[in-house]
Amino acid sequence: MINFNTILKIFKQLKIQLLLSSVAALLFLLLTVLFLSRGWIVPSILILILLGAYLVLLNLWFWRFVSDPIRDMTGAARRIAEGSYGARIEQSYDNEIGHLTAELNNMSEKVAMAEKSRTEFISQVSHELRTPLTAIQGWAETIAYDSAVQGDSLRGIHIISKEADRLTGMVAEMLEFARIQDGRFNLRVELIDIAAELEDALFTYGELMKQAGVLVSYEQPPVEIPLIPGDPERLKQVFLNLLDNAVKHGGEGQKVEVSLSEVPRGVCIRIRDHGRGIPEGELPHVKEKFYKGSSKNRGTGIGLAVCDEIITRHGGELSIENAEGGGCLVTILLPQQNGETNVR
Repeated sequence: MINFNTILKIFKQLKIQLLLSSVAALLFLLLTVLFLSRGWIVPSILILILLGAYLVLLNLWFWRFVSDPIRDMTGAARRIAEGSYGARIEQSYDNEIGHLTAELNNMSEKVAMAEKSRTEFISQVSHELRTPLTAIQGWAETIAYDSAVQGDSLRGIHIISKEADRLTGMVAEMLEFARIQDGRFNLRVELIDIAAELEDALFTYGELMKQAGVLVSYEQPPVEIPLIPGDPERLKQVFLNLLDNAVKHGGEGQKVEVSLSEVPRGVCIRIRDHGRGIPEGELPHVKEKFYKGSSKNRGTGIGLAVCDEIITRHGGELSIENAEGGGCLVTILLPQQNGETNVR
């Protein structure tokens, strides 16, 4: 990481240089006042010209060797913060700013290495967990059919099966995250009936929502939606994840509203629950990887990050906000033109 003692030293040296430059300018000015008091007009004019030239050169130097490099470093730091780990800045100067650039490049490389190690670890652990979880699920289902297992034992078997299924879902999310991080996340784009895909997701998840006591209200589009380019499996994954979130976080509202419509920019899908909503301070972060906020629901915290990645690679937008009157509103905007789709 960046050595903060080095940064302090660099800025201390820069401050000293600027202080010396200011003292030199002040001396020029005092010398001009002295010459004017003695009536030496020509020398005074020459000193003022030299002082003006000195100030112009000082500003050009500051702009070229301090302001521009700091602007470049700020942009690089912003890219790193947004996830472009390993981004580097061209080191053009062998001075204090050049040393700071080297420190920032070093930090970026170390962050990239740490992120790569974390992704590899998540991928390896996820793969290792899949086999025992499959065995646990299989044996739990087998034992549940045994007539000799009754009462609390049968209830315990159902709990084991349910928890194993939940962990399997978490493992699948972590594997998706690992694929995104190392570039193995691909889309298989074709022309799809987005209304049919959304309705299939509602049918698939509908029974579970009924069991949770949540009523689903679906507003069909007033006109037929034309085929749009998309990956049907990935989009269904997004719909199921968002419906699951609506039940988990807004289930106390006992109602989820889903709508599909055609808009000037493409196709718009809205999913709204009637729960407590999201604290305003957490809204800007809910799509960040591993962010869970104040939610007490168990999970990895990467489901929304994966959904956002899928929609972004379709050339669309996913936004999350609090709805008027309470609850959370998720809006998905998908383009109708293939040219906006990012296929890898």
